[in-house]
Amino acid sequence: MKSIRTKTALKRLFALLCAGVLLLSAALLRTGAQLTVPTLSKYGSSGEEVRQIQTKLKAAGYYTGAVDGIYGTKTRDAVKAFQRECGLTADGIAGPKTLLYLGITSASAYSSSDVYLLAKLISAEARGESYTGQVAVGAVVLNRVEHPSFPNTIAGVVYQSGAFSCIADGQFDQPVAASAYRAADDALNGWDPTGGAIYYFNPATATSAWIWSRPLIVTIGRHRFCA
Repeated sequence: MKSIRTKTALKRLFALLCAGVLLLSAALLRTGAQLTVPTLSKYGSSGEEVRQIQTKLKAAGYYTGAVDGIYGTKTRDAVKAFQRECGLTADGIAGPKTLLYLGITSASAYSSSDVYLLAKLISAEARGESYTGQVAVGAVVLNRVEHPSFPNTIAGVVYQSGAFSCIADGQFDQPVAASAYRAADDALNGWDPTGGAIYYFNPATATSAWIWSRPLIVTIGRHRFCA
């Protein structure tokens, strides 16, 4: 009985938070503030945003599955229950309003196409590396986007001539590993295991004398990450 009462209390608290979030968003819109949200999540999605959704719903008693970042049936049903409680359309899709009610917002300017492209590169360039090593490759791409010496978009960096060997050797066209999507999300959310690196290379296969001249920041797995 105590567990049921606790879950009921949590759901009531979430309902109150829903109302508060709605009032806050209305106030922000009146002031002209811009609200941005992460990539749309729905059945079949995976990644950091899905883990955030699961974590929020589990804390409120709507979700009982594993927080694994995979948007399956249990996650969809939990989202529907939450939406009904908050008076939203219960479609099981974590769209902008549902995410706002859950308190999940982001200042990311990247699109779902950017996430896919980054994941594709990570999968091709860091296949066989640790998860941290995969995130590190994604971080280098994003560091280049911010660096004045490189293109200022993910697509521009990825497709820059001669930048990544996977584009030329066919690895880029291989199936994308599920972990690469999660790594792309984590890199986009600010995790940079490289400490700001804009280059990386595998010392076992590198043939360029110039790349060895770059100042080493950290070694992760088979890759040296450099300034």
